Amino acid sequence: MTFNINRRVANRAITTLTGLVAMTAFCLPATVFAQTPIVIKFSHVAAIDTPKGQAAEYFKKIVEERTNGQVKVEVFANSSLFKDKEELEALQMGTVQMLAPVPGKFGPLGVKEFEVFDLPYIFKDIDAVHRFARGPGGSGLLKKLESRGVTGLAYWDNGFRVMSANKPIHVPADMKGLKMRINSSKVNAAIMKSAGAQPQSLAFSEVYQALQTGVVDGTEGPLSNLYTQKQYEVQKHVTLSYHTISNYVVVANKKFWDGLPANIRTTLEVAIKDATAFNDSVAEKDEASSLAAIKASGKSTVYVPTAAEQEAWVKAMLPVQTEMADRVGGKAFIDSVRAASAN
Repeated sequence: MTFNINRRVANRAITTLTGLVAMTAFCLPATVFAQTPIVIKFSHVAAIDTPKGQAAEYFKKIVEERTNGQVKVEVFANSSLFKDKEELEALQMGTVQMLAPVPGKFGPLGVKEFEVFDLPYIFKDIDAVHRFARGPGGSGLLKKLESRGVTGLAYWDNGFRVMSANKPIHVPADMKGLKMRINSSKVNAAIMKSAGAQPQSLAFSEVYQALQTGVVDGTEGPLSNLYTQKQYEVQKHVTLSYHTISNYVVVANKKFWDGLPANIRTTLEVAIKDATAFNDSVAEKDEASSLAAIKASGKSTVYVPTAAEQEAWVKAMLPVQTEMADRVGGKAFIDSVRAASAN
């Protein structure tokens, strides 16, 4: 008899406990049982088949694999979400979580030292760029972004910049009076003025039409952009001036980045390093393949300056380094960049 009573009590207890568990499960948010993936919106202005475009897709792939779907990366290429004049504000507002703009974009944000990458002929080759960007100087610049609500993550290569126009431009004097499109960098404007050209700041997505309709006479930029954006189709002449580096700064919204679970953030940091190595490898190959494709098209004549002509380009533009010194961190900073890149 005692056994039966205890069994009935036990059964009632189990029934009550089951009901409580069911009620609790009904009241708890669904995320306790099925976590919603962390979404990273990665916006950029380049085409998917550029080094940056490919690296962004590679980053998406390895992040989603390594987090087993806990993180979802949505890549918006080719200015499909924001144009280059809008994207930094969108990042600070948290509308997007990651970007990879050119260094000059951080001038209006109050970190003008990034424009050192735009200075003409300050880096003699890509190894010199890496020595500075991957050393204390480059890391110091990334740290300066934090007070602006931005976390600097990496630098991505995109080759050296060239000039293009609808007339031959063998030496700087050939650019006199030309309306040349630039991105919004005071240094790039000074470079054009040093050659007698008229700088015209335009959004990246507007360049092709501006060249096609004659709003501008020419532009400057890396060979990958010249090719993938089909700018070479509306430019009769390309000159391999290689006057300055074209690279990007990969950044994240600081509040978002700091708020990530530690294990997820660590995974993303490793993924960024791997995507950087991937990008730089692609950039090196892409510069050569883009040049070959532009030559093969027959739509643009590619000109390689002679030694004397190259010296003329350097002589015309080198004073921009001194002219822009006060804007770009001061003479001591520029001297440190020269020392790091030459070391």
